[in-house]
Amino acid sequence: MFSPAGPSFQKPSLPPRIPQASHRHAAPAGPWPWSDLVEDDVPFVLRAFDEPDSESASPEHVSQSDDWRKYPALYFPNWTQHRVARSGIAKLTTSKPTEVPCIIYQIDVDKSGHFLQPDKYVVTKEKEQVFWEKMTAKRGKGNRVRLLFLENLSGSVLQMLGTIYKIEPFFFSSSLNWIPSRYQEDVRQDQGDHITITLTFLRTMPNPLTVPNTPANGVQQAFPQLLSRAGTATIDTQAPLILRSNDRILLLDLLAFHMIRRKDSSTIISYHPTPEWQSTTARYLHSRVRYAGESVYWQSNFRQSEDPTFVLLCMLWYALYAWDEALENLYVHICWLESRVLITNDIHLTRELHIIRASLLHYASLLDNFRKTVLFLRKTPNPAMHDQQNHNRSADLMNQESDTLVSEIERLEMFRKMQEMRLENVMNLAFASVNFQDSRDMQRLSEASLRDGAVMKQISYLTMVFLPATFVATIFGMNISSLQDGSLGTPAEYLAVAIPLTAVTIWVIVGLHSSQGGPEDAHTFVSRLQWPYRSLQRIWRRLWQRKRVNEGVV
Repeated sequence: MFSPAGPSFQKPSLPPRIPQASHRHAAPAGPWPWSDLVEDDVPFVLRAFDEPDSESASPEHVSQSDDWRKYPALYFPNWTQHRVARSGIAKLTTSKPTEVPCIIYQIDVDKSGHFLQPDKYVVTKEKEQVFWEKMTAKRGKGNRVRLLFLENLSGSVLQMLGTIYKIEPFFFSSSLNWIPSRYQEDVRQDQGDHITITLTFLRTMPNPLTVPNTPANGVQQAFPQLLSRAGTATIDTQAPLILRSNDRILLLDLLAFHMIRRKDSSTIISYHPTPEWQSTTARYLHSRVRYAGESVYWQSNFRQSEDPTFVLLCMLWYALYAWDEALENLYVHICWLESRVLITNDIHLTRELHIIRASLLHYASLLDNFRKTVLFLRKTPNPAMHDQQNHNRSADLMNQESDTLVSEIERLEMFRKMQEMRLENVMNLAFASVNFQDSRDMQRLSEASLRDGAVMKQISYLTMVFLPATFVATIFGMNISSLQDGSLGTPAEYLAVAIPLTAVTIWVIVGLHSSQGGPEDAHTFVSRLQWPYRSLQRIWRRLWQRKRVNEGVV
């Protein structure tokens, strides 16, 4: 089995966040490639531009010298050194050769729609001339399309392919910088054209931080970027999304194709990022295309139409499979979060819910871009197919297959919308659970406050009971000659004053806090002061009723 993410690393880590796409730098229609409105002054040299003849762009007419080292200035003089450096192409073309060679996987498709024996090229500095000769060699008459899958793209291979097929540098700059794009160029009636498709899609893979060989403290030692990312106050939809429920991550992947459609033999070039992105490798997509060549359904399509665009359309199904699998894993994670919200009321779950919802909103734009890419292929027929006998049949078949793929993309969009609505529902449930718990906590605090108030009320009553005695003791303890006459007050005198005053105080306090009278005088001060009389009446009635019960009268 091939792994779409490439070979495993000794030190597992999360893929880096993909760069933010600068769409203004993704199409040749822009007259200022890789130039912003505000930038430093760049030396400008006016150059004359003579478009090379179309025949000079075919492999059999390219010079065998080292002219390819002049790419992209060879065909595109407006791509100055400053722009080549900003686009990232110069990083490959001017860097020293590395120990990791560039590997090219090749598949040829014949006129009958059969996929021929695959080939593989390992291009090092010593084998550059050998690869050049193989690419410029004339193909057989039965060759319909050649597929080249680039892994560890080197500057020399980039310049060779760009020179042989006269590829706009925008394809390489968009691929290197993960910029979604789709455009048609160099259209020549009854001869062919160039098509570039750079598509960002969603894919899932096992979480490298939870692989079985990871040490117990591996997250803390080997993955500091994860810990710093978890502590950030922003939501980054360009970074991988970690699904804790099933130990998977959702990451953005890239499909980058440049197709040269010709009447005799076409070429499809597939670019694959370096292994650090853990994206789909050239080897894996090469194997997927080989398996598609064994499909009975697609073999029938390849036989019915000689249009090489069907091979490219078939490769877009890989992105659809990846989308479907990723959304299924996300659905399982959302269901797990729902169960967590139903069982617990952890407020920290809301942060994860917001991150997933922001990602779902971002995925909506990616799915829409995917749909527009399929419609773009349907609306850009092959100019080299106009004089073919089965042109109408091929066009109908292209519309049919494009509609099928678009309907599948719409199904994915409905699935995504369902997850977004379900996520909104669970977010409302999470907030409701937290608010309910907060209400219960506030109720308990209110009850505790009431109990504390009752205790303080009793303490106030007790203080009022002892207040008259304390007042009298204070008066008798004052050093005033008018109160002494040679001797202090006696305890009998103190009790004679304190007890009546305390009784009067209790009488008034209880009267003020009682409502023993009837409804008509319950709030009058005079009626409340009669509480001792009413209390004696109630006691007398109880005793009288008890006596009559004992005598058997009642």
